Amino acid sequence: MSSTLGHGIGLRPKHFAQLVSEQPAIGFVEAVSENFFARGGRAVSVLEQVRRDLPVVLHGVSLSIGTVDALDRGYLQQLRALIDRVEPALVSDHLCWGKHGGRYAHELWPLPYTEQTLTHVVSRVQQVQDQLGRQILLENVSSYVTYRASDIPEWDFISEVAERADCGILLDVNNVYVSSQNHGFDAHQYIAHMPHGRVQQIHLAGHSDQGKYLLDSHDGPVSPHVLELYRAAIARLGAVSTSVEWDDNIPDLQVLLAESQRAAAIEDTVLAQRGRAA
Repeated sequence: MSSTLGHGIGLRPKHFAQLVSEQPAIGFVEAVSENFFARGGRAVSVLEQVRRDLPVVLHGVSLSIGTVDALDRGYLQQLRALIDRVEPALVSDHLCWGKHGGRYAHELWPLPYTEQTLTHVVSRVQQVQDQLGRQILLENVSSYVTYRASDIPEWDFISEVAERADCGILLDVNNVYVSSQNHGFDAHQYIAHMPHGRVQQIHLAGHSDQGKYLLDSHDGPVSPHVLELYRAAIARLGAVSTSVEWDDNIPDLQVLLAESQRAAAIEDTVLAQRGRAA
């Protein structure tokens, strides 16, 4: 299991020049894996420069771990090559499906939470980890539909996948909150069931209110509701590597750094309170 990396931000083109020239005081950067599969180009050059100074975590969006399609061996070979070059501290993707019949929908669709799905996903995670030669983390996705067949709570499902496959969890606190509002479950109950030692990274992000549902839009600051849930997560899990995702209407670097620093201050406060109570 990885030790905490502190607080980080996503590596986005808008901030490439500043990250290289200013080297801001952050714990790590998170790079979208698929954006760096090429052997050359500006993005890869920046990633390599940043990696000399900071830990990097790789976060994928195309693994589609839950689909019934065969695993994409070509994709895994590209990911393994990137891992070998960058030597990331963590490697993650999503607990979802997004491919069918060889077609990729560019979506992160939720799974039916059943024993059959659990067995299927565990087998695939084990195969992926064998091919990559390392443990991966799986992230809970935001969702807007549920399945009638589901008979396992989502928090138990992801915990059981992690235990049976011996993988980690990337706990997206914003996604927990968004899904809880869309489906009417208790977000704090979700957090309370996260297993100690399996959650190796946390995501924070902004969402938007679409009236009848919340959308995981990553286009604004982290909401007070999500920060409150983050407090609960740190109170339960202790210090966990935490990154802020901001992928649309991307602000100046200083705004993003302030979001990361706000999360760090919350973590410091909660850990201090835990220490006094111990």
